[in-house]
Amino acid sequence: MRLRKKPWIEKAMDAVRGKTLLDQDLDKMQGHWQELFPGKRLCLEIGCGKGKFVIGMAKLHPECAFVAVESQHDIAFYPARAALEDELNNVRVIHADAAGLLEWFAPGEIKEIYLNFSDPWPKARHAKRRLTYRKFLEIYRQLLGKGGRLRFKTDNKDLFEFSLEEFAEVGVKIVQLTRDLHNSTVVNEVQTEYEEKFSAKGNKIYFVEVEF
Repeated sequence: MRLRKKPWIEKAMDAVRGKTLLDQDLDKMQGHWQELFPGKRLCLEIGCGKGKFVIGMAKLHPECAFVAVESQHDIAFYPARAALEDELNNVRVIHADAAGLLEWFAPGEIKEIYLNFSDPWPKARHAKRRLTYRKFLEIYRQLLGKGGRLRFKTDNKDLFEFSLEEFAEVGVKIVQLTRDLHNSTVVNEVQTEYEEKFSAKGNKIYFVEVEF
């Protein structure tokens, strides 16, 4: 669904661009994120939406730096504004397509990746677009290096089972797994907007953490 253009968005984006929002010369950041976040463990969320998760995590973990990628122009503004208003110096929002990840980060530069309620692409012919498809997992392997971790949450059972098959295919180690996150002992520090919405409807939340 195409979002209706907000007439005020361009001016609003200008107010956060270069501060908490990055959308230009991203390739120049490759290998240099520690200069922006000295000594902080670099974490990446792909598809952050309006940013409830990444902002919450940044507040809980000031020892980490969080980079969130959001491709939708009118949506990327919100987490960038929240980070600026809350004076969070450990958050940056990238407004761009995640296809450029290998151009923005050096191998092993990322330590943790979060995939929260990614598009399930339910039709079989679209399987290769799912963010847990093996092609993407190999990209994550390069970004994370040995020992890096990926955490994946979804309310879509079919996508979850598909993802487990893909994890097995590329040979990653499952660290934690639950098919009912909210009724498990797995620590769930911050819920996303979708998570709150879906769990309120009684949907089970599926979670897995893997190590590369």
